[in-house]
Amino acid sequence: MLAFTSRPALGLLAILLCASLQLTGCGGGGGNSASPGTPATPANDDTPTGNTGSDEDSNDDDAGTPVNLRWGEAYQRAQEYPNTVNLPQQLITMRDGIRLAATVTLPADASGNAIDGPFPVIATFTGYNQFLSSSLIADLDLVKHGYAYINVDMRGTGASEGSWQAFSQVDQDDMAELVTYIKSQPWSNGRIGMNGPSYMGITGLLTGAQEDPAVQAIFAVVPMGDAYRDIVFSGGQVNAGFIPLWMALVTGLGVIPTSVGFENGDPAYSLTTLLQHLEGALVDFQVPVIAGALIGDENRFDTEFWRIRSPLEQIDKISAPTFVVGGLNDIFQRGEPLIYEGLKDHTTAKLLIGPWQHLDGSSGAGLPAEGVPDLDSLRLAWFDHYLKDIDTGAPSYPPVTQYYTGAERYVTAADWPHPQAKAETFYLHGQFGLPLFGKISGDAPTSNKQTSLLQTPVNGLCSASASQWTAGILGMILPPCAAQDNVVNLLEAVYTSEPLEADMAINGPITGQIWASTTALDTNVTVRVSVVDSNGIARPLTHGIQMASMSAFDASQSRFMNGKLVQPWHPFSAESKRTITPLEPFRADVEVFPTSAVIKAGERLRISVGASDLPHGLSPVRDLLTSLLGALTLYSTPAMPSRVNIPLVPVSAL
Repeated sequence: MLAFTSRPALGLLAILLCASLQLTGCGGGGGNSASPGTPATPANDDTPTGNTGSDEDSNDDDAGTPVNLRWGEAYQRAQEYPNTVNLPQQLITMRDGIRLAATVTLPADASGNAIDGPFPVIATFTGYNQFLSSSLIADLDLVKHGYAYINVDMRGTGASEGSWQAFSQVDQDDMAELVTYIKSQPWSNGRIGMNGPSYMGITGLLTGAQEDPAVQAIFAVVPMGDAYRDIVFSGGQVNAGFIPLWMALVTGLGVIPTSVGFENGDPAYSLTTLLQHLEGALVDFQVPVIAGALIGDENRFDTEFWRIRSPLEQIDKISAPTFVVGGLNDIFQRGEPLIYEGLKDHTTAKLLIGPWQHLDGSSGAGLPAEGVPDLDSLRLAWFDHYLKDIDTGAPSYPPVTQYYTGAERYVTAADWPHPQAKAETFYLHGQFGLPLFGKISGDAPTSNKQTSLLQTPVNGLCSASASQWTAGILGMILPPCAAQDNVVNLLEAVYTSEPLEADMAINGPITGQIWASTTALDTNVTVRVSVVDSNGIARPLTHGIQMASMSAFDASQSRFMNGKLVQPWHPFSAESKRTITPLEPFRADVEVFPTSAVIKAGERLRISVGASDLPHGLSPVRDLLTSLLGALTLYSTPAMPSRVNIPLVPVSAL
């Protein structure tokens, strides 16, 4: 149960927050008076009909199956070759005549002469111009350990011909053809491992889903699981941070000329490829996708366009042993543990989550630490075991290793979420006219209270969320914003607990069940989770966003833990969209992305609820117009108890 000590004086923080009350626009409430309107029956209740995570099923370990939870010494072995060499740029012809550019790197002797193969092959399929980035992407240490390495630009990117497809079925058909090509090369022994971070991690998983038995190992670092929910339309909102930056990066790297044409007897290759890329950007993908997102075309819903690009939709087809690396503040924070969860029952899978945003996660910054090896050691052990049949101990690595913010250390577990996790409900108690001074307790409200906020679409620019959803870029520009939630809280309803009597450990996804109404025709509902230290600084842990009209969830595909909803699954379909009537209360079940953290005794838990999280989410224009100039009212009543369900783990289990 939630345990607190008496609350100390607010001191300087109280003075600052009181001064900031003028910024909240409206803090209206009804005190103990009756709430307006009749509570609308929620589109879904909490009846657990799907993934229940109850005491009797999915949270128990397999009895009698010993699980190693300790990291041993980091794997290492001597390099087999002193050098590496790149072959001339390759052009690989696809079924429709489109040629994909590739760099092949082979082991070499001290003089730089290629060693005769064949070798097991490590493959990376990228969108970031392999000619310019192969020295960064290709793991030359792996090559010196006796692997061939191939980097390929996917169609329409880098130095490859065609129009960019971004993980579409065309791309996936190309992946299958590339595997066939690799198997037939003289430097290949027919055993392939997929390797790479981000884009390359996604293509690695999708290549594994093509079900070619030659793909025998995958090392996927910070990969996406669900294109719609993880990144592009989280909560039904357009990602206005990372997606434009990412499209600009891929497009920009695709217009830089390379020597591939000259190396293949086609001097005009770069010019013709450039024209294809520009035409594709204008007509086929980049411009149409961005324009469609802004105006809200049919792909504002979770259509086949997004599903075909989502590794989770094909996770059951991946049979290769897979090591997944994720980050607590990564842009794919949501999907990384779900990838592991989708793999673990039918193939060997491991999950490592560090304290990283996207760029740091790509390299495993800070490792080795607390016995966890660095990514180079883990990668070599993974591929040596599954591609060279060397007993490296990789299959017996701990199933799950996660960094716990607050404890500031890595902790191993037999599964994700932690097998001992139990959900606890934290009720939000608003204060009339004081949106920044709400309280949290384990007791449901016994009186009627409400808090109102102005629906501003630009809140969030100074927050950890803004840094996360620009892959760390805004955090580098404004470091103070990335380290605290105090500024972004000024335009939100803030609920803070009393200081905890004992440490509290969080592990897994979180759900905010927020009762609200709006004076507009729609609104966003954001939920932030943070920990407040003795100085009043709110350290961000995680957050979620949900468009009210898209908040219906499917209980059969949602996650429940001991009967409490901890991860709603929203269909995000045209059919599931519901009408928001001004001033009529509704419940928004907000998916708050998973985290692992320890809140120390004496610190306080904070939940803040708002109407915007820019640039993480921005409504398409047609939806934005329906929510402008509205006021969002949050309810804390016996009939409409706004609350947050958080999975807790005994501290003794860490």
